[in-house]
Amino acid sequence: MSRIAAELGISKSLLYHYFPSKQAFFEATLGAWAEELRARTEPDPSLSPVEQLTASLGAFLALIEENAVAYRNLIAGATSAPQIRDLIDQVRRQTAARILAGIYPDDPPPKARAAVNGWLWFMDGACLDWIEHRDIDRDELRDLLLGTLMGSLIAGGSPPALDV
Repeated sequence: MSRIAAELGISKSLLYHYFPSKQAFFEATLGAWAEELRARTEPDPSLSPVEQLTASLGAFLALIEENAVAYRNLIAGATSAPQIRDLIDQVRRQTAARILAGIYPDDPPPKARAAVNGWLWFMDGACLDWIEHRDIDRDELRDLLLGTLMGSLIAGGSPPALDV
């Protein structure tokens, strides 16, 4: 907490006033990051499903690019901290539900659900590679991710009927 207070330019006692423990600070920080992610990636209903997905994915990648170290630490911490794992699982469930509702307005096929959930795990791996190597640009990564999602849906026998 001393290091956090110093980096924020405040006293440790002030930090403890608002957050009674390091755990409370950690949970508040994760919650704020999840809310920022939700707000930035909120689909615009005036766009087609493909445009919504493209815009949301672009916003997600921008957030990662702005917070590369935090994202890397967040994903790495998922195996060691239950709070991080729970938050990531919650965000993935909400993201999968958004994607499925956008491209399958009725009941999504089970293989589509599996493809979207698997793709979200793939996406984290691709994003970690991107922030480590920085040898492709954000739009190239976005297009790669969109292509792998569509490929997964097609491979699962559930190609979406998308109007662009």
